[in-house]
This record gives sequence, C-alpha cells and structure tokens, in this order.
Amino acid sequence: MRGTDKRSSPLVPDAVAAEIARHDWDRIECGCGRSALHLEETLWAAAEGHPAAFRALQGHAFAGTRLAPPAPAVAGVLMAVWTAGPPRQSTREALLWTLLALLGTEDDGTSHEAGLYGQCSAFIRRGLPELHREAAAAPGSVTAAYAEGIVDILGLRT
Repeated sequence: MRGTDKRSSPLVPDAVAAEIARHDWDRIECGCGRSALHLEETLWAAAEGHPAAFRALQGHAFAGTRLAPPAPAVAGVLMAVWTAGPPRQSTREALLWTLLALLGTEDDGTSHEAGLYGQCSAFIRRGLPELHREAAAAPGSVTAAYAEGIVDILGLRT
C-alpha cells in the first residue's frame, strides 16, 4: 500500500510529500529488520526540518558501510527536500551529512545493474547544480565541505 501516511504539513512542500507517498514503504524491508513503514514518520520529520530525523535514518537506510533496501527511496525523499529549497542551516548540514553517509558506503552494484548504491547516487546526481551552488556559496563552511564531498565522491567536479 503506497503512501500510507496521509499527513500534510505547511512546512513540507507538495513535491516532498508526493515523493514520500510515492514509495511502498510497507513492502520495503528496513535495515532494522522490520517493514520500512515506520520510516515515513522520520522522513516527515526530516522534511519539516528536524535535524535529528536525518541521523535517525542510520541503522535503517544505512549502517556502517552497508546500504539497506530503503536507501534509494530515502535518497529520493532527501533530494526532494534539498531541491524544494535549501532548508535552514542546521537542517541543511544534517541533510548533507546523510547524503554523504549514503555515498560513503560500499558499491553493491555490478557492471549490469545499479544496486542500492547506484540508485542512491542517481537520485543525488539530480541535485548536482544545487550542490555546486551550495559549495560555492559559503567556502569554508560545514555545508560547503559536505557539498564538496558529495560532488567529489560522485566524481562530478566541474
């Protein structure tokens, strides 16, 4: 059942709500071993700008050097949040930290298939122009360093 969370929030743009609703979270096995349905609440909190919600994805979408099955859907939601407009500073840092954590895992794909890593990086690549702007906007800042790290990992420095 897709989009079981019928929430709305004035803090969450429609595009982000649609991205959350687009995924069948109940059918995705979470990194914690349960259904990923419980991640909807965490993603709504992240979309509303709660920095702790991003770190709460650890152990569910990724753990250590491994991605879990919800990782691509989570990456899609995070990039929807990012492209909807840069959130406040602490949220931006938490969001970029989470993207770096996703990209800092082992590539589980093959030469014929993207795997979880390839799917995550494909979502993140869509926001490359905004990531470049973030890196250039405040050189030496934490957000710029995170954005530069993401661009470097993807190998897409211009």
